[in-house]
Amino acid sequence: MEQALLASNLLLWVAVLALGAVVFALVRQIGVLYERVAPAGALMLAGGPKVGEGTPRFELTDVFGRATSLGGMDAEHYGTLLLFVSPTCPVCKTLLPVAKSIASREPSLRLVFASDGQQEDHVGFVRKHALNAYPYVVSTELGLAHQVGKLPHAVLWDAHGVVRAKGLVNSREHLESLFEAMDRGVASIQEYVSRAGGSR
Repeated sequence: MEQALLASNLLLWVAVLALGAVVFALVRQIGVLYERVAPAGALMLAGGPKVGEGTPRFELTDVFGRATSLGGMDAEHYGTLLLFVSPTCPVCKTLLPVAKSIASREPSLRLVFASDGQQEDHVGFVRKHALNAYPYVVSTELGLAHQVGKLPHAVLWDAHGVVRAKGLVNSREHLESLFEAMDRGVASIQEYVSRAGGSR
């Protein structure tokens, strides 16, 4: 009886030690994968003003008749996040609260929404998603100047009107990657990752 109990305890300890070794190996492998998998950043498209270039100046009126100046030096020294959206774009709708959340935590940032089409089609969309506090402009020329082909598309520029980051944004991570790229002084997170990989 005592021998059976001793044997079972011994087997139990062997199993615990084996399980501990497996867990350690898995944790190590997760760490290796984490280093190899690059963070997903906004997909930067070739068209429109390049990162490091100035943005074209636009004097527009938003859907509620408020004058909205975009591009060039900002009189209040605010940076601008210009987010191109559409009432018919489901991904755009999921990004609206994310964009508002980012704007609320960035005190020197102005959030502007942009689209094209008939202005009256957008008023209901703005009210439904509580975007009244932000400029929402409808301008085909603005989209053409930034060569927006797919939505949602974001352009981030500084208080001097210089583009710091831009790209196609489908998630919170993509949107936040624009600010990360600006803080690191690179055009995109992908560029930062490739630089970091080359310096090893």
